[in-house]
Amino acid sequence: MRESAVVRPVGGRLAWYPPGAGDQPQWLDDDAVRDSLRATLSQRRIKVCFAVPGADARLLTLAVAPEEKKHLSQSLPFMLEEQVAADIDNLHFAYTALDDDRYAAAVVARAKMQQWQELLDGLPAIPLWMPEPLLLPWQAGEWCLVMEGDCAIVRTGQCEGFTVERELVEPLLQGVLADGEAPQAVVIYGLDQAEDTALLPAELRDRVQWRRGNLCAALMLSEVPAVRVNLLQGEFAPRLPLAQWWQQWRAVAAVFLGACIIQLAAVYAEYRNLASQNLALRTAVEESYRQAVPRGAVVDAEKQLRRQLELAGGSGQPSGFIGLIERVGGAIAGMPGTSIASINYNDKGNEMRLNIVAADFEGVEQLRSRMSEAGLEAVMESSATQGERVSARLRVTERS
Repeated sequence: MRESAVVRPVGGRLAWYPPGAGDQPQWLDDDAVRDSLRATLSQRRIKVCFAVPGADARLLTLAVAPEEKKHLSQSLPFMLEEQVAADIDNLHFAYTALDDDRYAAAVVARAKMQQWQELLDGLPAIPLWMPEPLLLPWQAGEWCLVMEGDCAIVRTGQCEGFTVERELVEPLLQGVLADGEAPQAVVIYGLDQAEDTALLPAELRDRVQWRRGNLCAALMLSEVPAVRVNLLQGEFAPRLPLAQWWQQWRAVAAVFLGACIIQLAAVYAEYRNLASQNLALRTAVEESYRQAVPRGAVVDAEKQLRRQLELAGGSGQPSGFIGLIERVGGAIAGMPGTSIASINYNDKGNEMRLNIVAADFEGVEQLRSRMSEAGLEAVMESSATQGERVSARLRVTERS
């Protein structure tokens, strides 16, 4: 792939095919090459793909009904159970959509997946694992083969191909021909044109386009696949590097946690201080209220005191206690021989009961007359003589 790099296991070693690698790959058991790849992966300057050996991955194409798509990840192993020889519990399945009802699937042994993970251990994560046949250049009506030692990498379709020993190339391609149409061209990368061409079925040999080269040459002409069967699915899907992130950010997290604890402590201390001030203020308000209203329950001291003031005439209206006492006092002020012994005020009925002492009964009647002139109604409830003076009890209300 011209703009991507490929990492590939070859004979138990890891080979790296960077863009423009030339005729030969670079081997990752060389520390300098490994450091270069690690830097490339860390900086994400180019895309890197891990090429899964085609001999270990089987590619299949299958039709999927619309109602099966939602549960394909669970049902795929059972759909392909008859097409694989091994127990499906030991196999890993990956898939991708080709169109509305066609899917491409890849089947690999779980043990192989774990082996490749161990082989790549120590390198930054490679997010794309694809079977190597799908990395070869391909277009509709064309097959591509790369002859590599005793093996051949073959791609016969969009998501179809295999890696096989050279002796098995002809019978396997005969099987492909039996299941479908013959290609218009067969592109072969190798070192000996006659020997490579002789590996094909006879009916394909006149369609060969032979090119000298190896996998490096093929990758130079290959495009990034539009449809990818990424084997990193299910249990092998990439996981978030939480442990690595924790190592990198734990100092920052500790500082942040410490700052949060200090902030919470300061907020709690301020809350306790404000709660104490609030309690002191409520106590002071209640004490002030009790000075004005000694009895009764205290629910909302301010509201209750305002209501008491309104009933007592604090609203500025002529009614209420202030209004009554003002007019009663004005009536008594003009009678030097008359005085008030006691006052009892009822705020519900806005009435006042007075115990007065006058020189005689005529003084009592004169006071009632003066109250009437002030707009009040004074009813004498009782009277009695006290020596040379007269005591009377009057009920005073607003005149209706």
